[in-house]
Amino acid sequence: MAPKSDSAEGIVLNFVNEQNRPLNSQVVADFLQKFNLKKTAVQKALDSLAESGKITFKEYGKQKIYLARQDQFQIPNTEELNQMKEENARLQEMLEEQRKANSQLEGEIKSLQSNLTLDEIQSNDAKLRKQVKELEERLTKLREGVTLVSPEERKLVEKTFSDAISHWRKRKRMFKDVWDTITENSPKTPNEFKEELGIEYDEDIGVSLQTYATLVPHSNKRLRGK
Repeated sequence: MAPKSDSAEGIVLNFVNEQNRPLNSQVVADFLQKFNLKKTAVQKALDSLAESGKITFKEYGKQKIYLARQDQFQIPNTEELNQMKEENARLQEMLEEQRKANSQLEGEIKSLQSNLTLDEIQSNDAKLRKQVKELEERLTKLREGVTLVSPEERKLVEKTFSDAISHWRKRKRMFKDVWDTITENSPKTPNEFKEELGIEYDEDIGVSLQTYATLVPHSNKRLRGK
């Protein structure tokens, strides 16, 4: 039995937001086959979501490319971004140290196997394999982006980051509302008025609210575009 249209739109919207990359209808349909959605249903859902403004799209000839609305994602300021880069560098160093330790343990296993009795080899091999497994589990967590900090510290950083982005977005919206009101009946164009007052947009100094959106932890609440 085929899913209802509203259910299909919900599935498609969640998928587009989770992927957060340019998608065409065929790619979406291929990924959502497990939901028993036909390509026609996917195309209809994409067009409906785009028309309602829940996602965006661009046309390239006869093909449409769909993308999640970027204003629903939160992004860090420059200072927080630098802190994340430093943390990433630290984790990379830890990862390299664990790799070296893993290699050293493997070398010790080979050395022991050539010098000890069979019973000693089996005993030491079990111990070393256990250590290797523990180190590999840590490496897996690091590769998956698990930060080795306490939950309290992580929660505090994420809250600070989210609050900063929220303030940024609110102030940007407030400015736009005021600016639109001021320039609506002005004899000068918005650009002329902007230059006269010496106002600079985020983009004028190389900063974009949308650019930082992908750095928001996925565990944070996702806001759906309206």
